[in-house]
Amino acid sequence: MDSKIRLLVKACTWQVSGLLMMTLIGFVFTGSVAASGGIAIVGCIVGFVVYFIHEIAWGKIAWGRVFVSVATRLEADPRV
Repeated sequence: MDSKIRLLVKACTWQVSGLLMMTLIGFVFTGSVAASGGIAIVGCIVGFVVYFIHEIAWGKIAWGRVFVSVATRLEADPRV
């Protein structure tokens, strides 16, 4: 499971790339840098919050995970 700081960094890098893409797409549709920037910033804030909550929620769900004991991991790879 990722640490909360790792989740935060992942969310930030994802949102920066999304902000740039949303600004470009917004500009193509509106022809306005101000409107496309506003759309992108609102989308960035909402997307950031939703992504972070989504990752935390999925971090608490055990479904689909494979749990391996430390002893089993050491047998498979003693460098762990």
